[in-house]
Amino acid sequence: MTIQTSVQTPITQAHIDFYRENGFVQVDDMITPGELAELREYLEEAMKSDGDRAVHTDKQGGLYYRVLNQKVNVWRDHAGMGRYTSHPRFAESARLLAGASGMRLFHDHGLWKMPGDSKATPWHQDTPYWPVNEKNPRMMSLWLTLDDVDERNGCMAFVPKSNRLGKLKGIDLADPQNIFDYVEGGQADAQKPVVVPLKAGSCTFHDGLTFHYAHANATDRPRRVLAIIYMPDGVTYNGDAHVVTDDAGLEKDRPIAGPRFPLLARED
Repeated sequence: MTIQTSVQTPITQAHIDFYRENGFVQVDDMITPGELAELREYLEEAMKSDGDRAVHTDKQGGLYYRVLNQKVNVWRDHAGMGRYTSHPRFAESARLLAGASGMRLFHDHGLWKMPGDSKATPWHQDTPYWPVNEKNPRMMSLWLTLDDVDERNGCMAFVPKSNRLGKLKGIDLADPQNIFDYVEGGQADAQKPVVVPLKAGSCTFHDGLTFHYAHANATDRPRRVLAIIYMPDGVTYNGDAHVVTDDAGLEKDRPIAGPRFPLLARED
């Protein structure tokens, strides 16, 4: 059953049930072929531009670059990217899955897994890297692929229900530790990872506590993804340094809000 809201989304009750049970969900055909072509052009421009607001997290040849050629907050340098990062269809989909009354943008990032000397993105959770007080903030990522992806070029894999294990230690993605070593009693062993190949224009959503992994890129072309991080309205800032929140005028222990973190979807 498709969920009826004032914003049309592809989200069904089956998507919602699966996401809340497993901590991730696949959503096919999130964007149209026309939108896909436009977004490819915009992201190409944004990733190659020298704007002064987005942040490239590593330079070519660096250890992290071999895992991900990543640019954070591409929307701040490219108006076309801003239209997709703030897209009501995406944000409302996230709100429905999370069951939140309102959903804010935390940040976006362009994620190119480069060909050649590519490394896998190791198993990790996202929440430990975010400067928030809540142990389970229900923050989530939309991972929208602009290329067909499978195990050859960097598709994602998830451990179902791993978000129920709580917030663990952050992993150094360039020199990774084994996240499963931090799980008491081997509780994650009961669930086998699920590999999620996708067609271009499709996506996954995953909870910030869900264990996830991306395969290396063994092809001769970049694997191109737009990822958008959403947070339920009311999530509070813990004061830690972060490339997205630094110099944003946030107050410790107060909700994250303001012009860099707009409310993108709200309950009717």
